Amino acid sequence: MDDQNKNLILATVLSFAVIVGWTTLFPPEELPVDPTTETAQTLEDPTLPTADPVAPAATTPTEAPEPASQAPRVAIETSEFSGSISLLGGRIDDLALTNYRETIDEDAAIVRLLKPVGEPGAYFASFGWTATDGIDPTAVPGPDTLWSLESGDTLTPSNPVTLSWDNGAGQIFRTEISVDDAFMFTFAQSIENATSSPIAARPYGLLRRHGEPADLKNFFILHEGMVRMTDGELEETGYDDITEYAVDPRERTQAERLDVTESGWIGYTDHYWMTTLIPDQGTPFRSTSKYFDSRDLFQAEAVMPIETVAAGDTATVTTRLFAGAKEWEAIRDYEEQEGVVGFLDSIDWGWFFFLTKPIFALLHYLNIFIGNMGWSILALTVTLKIIVLPLAYKSYVSMAKMKELQPEMEKLKERAGDDKQAMQQGMMKLYKDNKVNPAAGCLPILLQIPIFFSLYKVIFVTIELRHAPWIGWIKDLSAPDPSSLINLFGLLPFAAPEPGSILSLIFIGILPIMLGVSMWLQQKLNPAPTDPTQQMIFAWMPWVFMFMLGSFASGLVLYWIANNIITFTQQYAIMRSHGAKPDVFGNIKSSLKKRSATAETDKKEGK
Repeated sequence: MDDQNKNLILATVLSFAVIVGWTTLFPPEELPVDPTTETAQTLEDPTLPTADPVAPAATTPTEAPEPASQAPRVAIETSEFSGSISLLGGRIDDLALTNYRETIDEDAAIVRLLKPVGEPGAYFASFGWTATDGIDPTAVPGPDTLWSLESGDTLTPSNPVTLSWDNGAGQIFRTEISVDDAFMFTFAQSIENATSSPIAARPYGLLRRHGEPADLKNFFILHEGMVRMTDGELEETGYDDITEYAVDPRERTQAERLDVTESGWIGYTDHYWMTTLIPDQGTPFRSTSKYFDSRDLFQAEAVMPIETVAAGDTATVTTRLFAGAKEWEAIRDYEEQEGVVGFLDSIDWGWFFFLTKPIFALLHYLNIFIGNMGWSILALTVTLKIIVLPLAYKSYVSMAKMKELQPEMEKLKERAGDDKQAMQQGMMKLYKDNKVNPAAGCLPILLQIPIFFSLYKVIFVTIELRHAPWIGWIKDLSAPDPSSLINLFGLLPFAAPEPGSILSLIFIGILPIMLGVSMWLQQKLNPAPTDPTQQMIFAWMPWVFMFMLGSFASGLVLYWIANNIITFTQQYAIMRSHGAKPDVFGNIKSSLKKRSATAETDKKEGK
């Protein structure tokens, strides 16, 4: 077996092993929805500690909190949202993303991002104050304060609303809430001090999640859980790791607390959705991730610096809340145009971020121009092939030269006989004299592996591929091909197997079959190797990949088909330009004759 074939087989086997190990060891896990419901009466909100660990903690009101479902509400209406704000705690706890549905069905339910206490998977944002000096801890608004609507009736991008609360002790607290036309809320919290003495208090924002999300993917390629930026350093912590926090005596619960000196943010990220607290960039704040074990509560906090308010004065602090879809363009604009440092890193780009970021940006702009994500993937494939063409050209030229040396190699084998050292020395001299690099033939495969995994990450993680149609039966490029052999691709009057089932892995769709055929044709550019082991590997490889990738996202399979076709065309043209004459049909006939002869031999021998 010559070095070129050895290297080719090694690279192929390694890539095959990585993909098989990936899909076998780390299959997506479906978790059941937690049927447990909670009410505000039975589950009180844990209190937020003061800025000074020595000072007494701020407490919630002593009376039983009013159920969120019964508290007055302020409607939210934007092009992206529908929902409401509960005047109990000023919580945003009812938020639906009107442009996104749970499935591709037209009548599917709209995605609900935030839910009030009392519903399974309650999840909300709340803002308040902790007392530090000159004001009683019970005289500041907290998660269970019942606010009054001072101005506005419906929150829209053009109409902010203002909530107010008079503590009866000479201070009036106000929160002006505004929203843009994308996914960003702005909370301007203020204290009006009508007393004759100065006071000091500390504003905060918190996100609270009751238990892990019911649709948690638990797939290692995707981060789900807490995400935060601390002075340029990104931290991603999964829900399982949050539950393993040590108890922080300053927080009186399991927690991990960081002091941000210049800029940062903190929140929770799901597969496609995210909520994030963003204090004014350039202002220090305390970033805390907490877990309350006895109540299975996850809490993220941004606690801002102490505000000292002189007698007769008013102090205002502004905090933003991102709550919505992780759309690349919106998040990029918040980073580049509104100064949210490192916000684009809230999308999980993975280890190959230096590839995934530019690959997705290119795909995004191609989609803007073309208007269809499937055709954009094909255009992306062509673009990537053009970028790597100089390296691929050298590789294909080297392969063509290797093919020209085959007669010399055969003579060398005859002369060397069983002398492996003489054979090796003769081969190296032959390569050197003809200026051939035997390892160059592996370069296209080695280049393909990181690009493949980067594109897999892009298709799996980014929301722009979610429910994106291509043509005909491909209505979601982030999902496997829904067609199936079992019903002749829709010709027979019964449904295809459910995705993820055993039958769906066997009765694959049109795209995986096209992938297998394209790989098989690419092999036929060269005659089958003479070594029986190589013949077996090459014969089975396209069909193994066909079934193995049948459950992958159709967008990724589409990319691989296009890549194979372009590679076939490039290699054929380059080999012809260097005098080689690939006989594709002849190689196909030869392989079929060999199989027929092998079958006949086995039949005669009774095998």
